[in-house]
Amino acid sequence: MPEETPLHERILDTTEQVLRRYGPEKTNVVDVARALGMSHGNIYRHFPNKKALLDAVSARWMHCFTESLSTIASDSKVAPAIRLRRWFDTLRETKRKKIQDDPEFFQMYHTIAKELHDVVTAHVAELLQQLETIIRDGIKAGDFHAKPGASSAAMAFLQTTFAFHHPALLVTRVPSDDEADTVFDLLLSGMIAGPVSKKLRPKVKKS
Repeated sequence: MPEETPLHERILDTTEQVLRRYGPEKTNVVDVARALGMSHGNIYRHFPNKKALLDAVSARWMHCFTESLSTIASDSKVAPAIRLRRWFDTLRETKRKKIQDDPEFFQMYHTIAKELHDVVTAHVAELLQQLETIIRDGIKAGDFHAKPGASSAAMAFLQTTFAFHHPALLVTRVPSDDEADTVFDLLLSGMIAGPVSKKLRPKVKKS
């Protein structure tokens, strides 16, 4: 016989169902307990309050994006430039699919995430760490010439591509594949070519 789903996971599954029904503001621990047919005291043994419960639900949801990305980032057998492109495409396609399959639920998670700064911060930190791994490998192999280093290059890459994966932007418009190609090619070309000479940087007078 298959093993029963652990209570911790059943609580999170049920919380998602309750969130669909009531929304994040009206959802409470008592509703989740009632849906599970148990005392709300059982919920508090796993999650001390509503915020902790929503934290866990959101973290699990965000993990569905980062799990496959981690595998791509750490695959040292694949050239860094190819890894970077696969990472970028997987991130944007996964989030685009979430929007298309369940736009209302995607919007709800975005609403929750705006209040859960720790969860979002951890998610962004994980994405940056994955990008750093790829870019650092590229620098080591001599394929990339990113300065002042992999960390800054990773931050620049993530910020420049926000339009393709940030929930607040995706709910209003999903960029095309052609746009993704253009932005990625520009960023990759910059890392391959190396830093711009100071002589080529236009000087802008401060007003």
